Amino acid sequence: METKDYLQEILKTLKDINKKIEGIADSQSLISESLDRFKPEKPKKLPLDVDTLLDLPDHLRETVRRVGELGSASAEHVAAQTHKTRAAESDYLNQLVKMGYLQKERRGRTVFFSIWKGQT
Repeated sequence: METKDYLQEILKTLKDINKKIEGIADSQSLISESLDRFKPEKPKKLPLDVDTLLDLPDHLRETVRRVGELGSASAEHVAAQTHKTRAAESDYLNQLVKMGYLQKERRGRTVFFSIWKGQT
């Protein structure tokens, strides 16, 4: 094979590599756009007044009340107070976070829940 043939082969290989890189870049862009749809929304901060508490179902009201008493608590702490399972309380606490009544903060491996500052 002559030098010209080698150069043409190298050029062809470089064009193939370039096409593959462009394909990867396009895929990366699509993945990035898809992930943007799943970014968590900024948490809401809703007032936790008497009317709100009365509107909550009993199990959520009890959970909020225990968090208020404890100040900041993990699902395990709340479960010990309510005599429900940790998994159930974790679900209730996360519902209350999504509703905007509680905030959560990770400390090490444990997640702590509390009422938004200024609502106690």
